[in-house]
Amino acid sequence: MPLGKPAGVRCIQLTADNRCAIFGRPERPAVCVSLRAEPAMCGSDQGHAMAWLARLEAATRNI
Repeated sequence: MPLGKPAGVRCIQLTADNRCAIFGRPERPAVCVSLRAEPAMCGSDQGHAMAWLARLEAATRNI
């Protein structure tokens, strides 16, 4: 996303199964590279992880 990804907008690099299509590639944005998932973030299922990411998005909206 050349102009950045606004909070709440699905990343264009996400595949249908919510995986990063450019994971490990040099063009992957620095913010994505620096994100370090921890057990508390991932939780026990995808719903927990997605809720955590939604809270991160909301916290960074309009910054």
